[in-house]
Amino acid sequence: MSESPYIHNVGLQNFQQLVLEKSMTCPVLVDFWADWCQPCQTIMPMLAKLAEEYDGKFELAKVNADAEQELAGHFGIKSLPTMKLFFKGQLVDERIGAVPESEVRAMLDKHIVSESEQIMQAAMTAYQQGQAEQALELLNQALAKDPENAELKVTIAQVVYGQGNSERALALLDSLDEAGNKLDAAIKLRAEMNLAAQLADLPELSEIEQRLQQNPKDLEALLQKSRHLTAQGDYENAMQCLLEIMRIDRGFDEDAGRNGLLALFDMLGGEHPSVQKYRRKLFTLLH
Repeated sequence: MSESPYIHNVGLQNFQQLVLEKSMTCPVLVDFWADWCQPCQTIMPMLAKLAEEYDGKFELAKVNADAEQELAGHFGIKSLPTMKLFFKGQLVDERIGAVPESEVRAMLDKHIVSESEQIMQAAMTAYQQGQAEQALELLNQALAKDPENAELKVTIAQVVYGQGNSERALALLDSLDEAGNKLDAAIKLRAEMNLAAQLADLPELSEIEQRLQQNPKDLEALLQKSRHLTAQGDYENAMQCLLEIMRIDRGFDEDAGRNGLLALFDMLGGEHPSVQKYRRKLFTLLH
């Protein structure tokens, strides 16, 4: 048996500790084997090599099925070798027989969290606890390790935008590739930033309401009102203003009513009840 810290002989007495508890922090691959099993002897060096190569990203637990018949029976082992992968205390995958190394790698890689993802998770925990600066420092560390990670860039953009740094947030969004730009979080953040920019030079809402009292078909006032309502979180009435603009004049400000609705749909996401309601209204109006 290797002296590797990532490879363990496991039986009924220490299965809870070395497999189930350990799997809460990293995947644990359990290899059921026996001395008489030639395929078992064939894959042992390969599994040991992977344990060393992955350097703690998973651990290998070896169970002698002859010596640990109760444990083998509990898991219904009927053929050797059998490999069972545990993560977060649960059986998540398994393989029977002397499968090739590429297949074992693929099984492991589905459940191994990269170092950048681990840092990102810690950063978001800090952010949720109100530690924005610490979160940002961790996120930048993760980005340095994984500079092409689009989800990471969008997360950093969300944090810095929340701190008032819209310039850096926009630069991060602009650095995304085509696939990154299609991420829901990127679409929502860009829409939120665009709507916020539109609020900068708006008249007071009371002034806009006065104009609409004098002329309910003042399209510029309806558009401005929709932006104020969006800023207040009154999305449904904001959408109603935009829909009214479309009913009166589709050509106003290069179809500002429809474009405004689509921007709100992007910002709120398809599951939002107001989005679902006004998508139907928009479809009815257009058809």
